[in-house]
Amino acid sequence: MHSTLKASVIISTYNQPEWLDLVLHSYSTQTNKAFEIIIADDGSDERTKEVVDNFKKSKDLLVKYIWQKDEGFQKTKILNKAIGLSGTDYLIFTDGDCIARNDFVENHLRRRRKNNALSGGYFKLTEAISFLVNKAIIDSQECFDKNWLIAHGQPKSFKLNKLTRSKLKSRVLNMFTPTKATFDGMNASCWKSDILAVNGFDERMQYGGEDREVGERMMNNGIRFLQVRYSTICVHLHHKRPYKNESAERRNLEIRKATKKHKTTYTKFGINKD
Repeated sequence: MHSTLKASVIISTYNQPEWLDLVLHSYSTQTNKAFEIIIADDGSDERTKEVVDNFKKSKDLLVKYIWQKDEGFQKTKILNKAIGLSGTDYLIFTDGDCIARNDFVENHLRRRRKNNALSGGYFKLTEAISFLVNKAIIDSQECFDKNWLIAHGQPKSFKLNKLTRSKLKSRVLNMFTPTKATFDGMNASCWKSDILAVNGFDERMQYGGEDREVGERMMNNGIRFLQVRYSTICVHLHHKRPYKNESAERRNLEIRKATKKHKTTYTKFGINKD
């Protein structure tokens, strides 16, 4: 293990090179740089690797890239491979369409606790604003500024509170939010040993709750999820979801029902296939 690194940021991606380019840039702005990046690529074409290679050359961050052949939505498989590639004892999971605020890693690291995992959220940008965001706007952090967003057409809503920089306000909102703390793959973190203990993601699962299920097994195994949705901030770039698939979602629900009913803590379809 790299002694100075405190976390591995695992970013899942599939054929969104323009978005990934911006997301990676947001990690070069982090206030705490004691992390490695692992790109978990579920079968993208060459453009994604080009983005990763260019970022590696231009930034002084440790970046690992892992790719698998495109065989439909197989995110759980590539995430399990990424966990195996990680060189630290703390894992932060996010997606290649979520731009991290400059204190994102710092706040995940500051809030980590033994026997706990952290449950964050994201703030969804409109399609028009998503296309306005560029590296200069990430550098200035304007895409996390509610006044800038409203001025550019983002609808006013309570959700803009997700962008607060007030520590007191974020603590109060984390405490009182009705949203349950769960494992949401776009913004969650845990100790590597805790996700290995449940054998990682269930590789039978495709799109729809596949991240929630690993969290449910971790909870069954005694891990408590803490709410940090107002502290670990990222904004989500707009895109379509062509991989949504009703039969896969139904199957996923069946697996999650069984996990709940039997209080399952370990999947046979995870990292170790014994």
